[in-house]
Amino acid sequence: MRDYRAIKWRKSTYSNGQGNCVEIADGLAGIVLVRDSKDPDGPALAFSPEAWRSFVGGIQAGEFPAGS
Repeated sequence: MRDYRAIKWRKSTYSNGQGNCVEIADGLAGIVLVRDSKDPDGPALAFSPEAWRSFVGGIQAGEFPAGS
């Protein structure tokens, strides 16, 4: 298992310090990691850069409405 503690994580600027955030590590070669900011030692989801771009594009296009 990979040790993700040394990786630089960032929160969305939209989080506004609410505490219900995800953190992204996107400066890695060939992988984008996503984790729950409240559980930094917990699991991380791994995406290919292409899959992550597609997901973010879908959000921006309204394919995932809030509350669904």
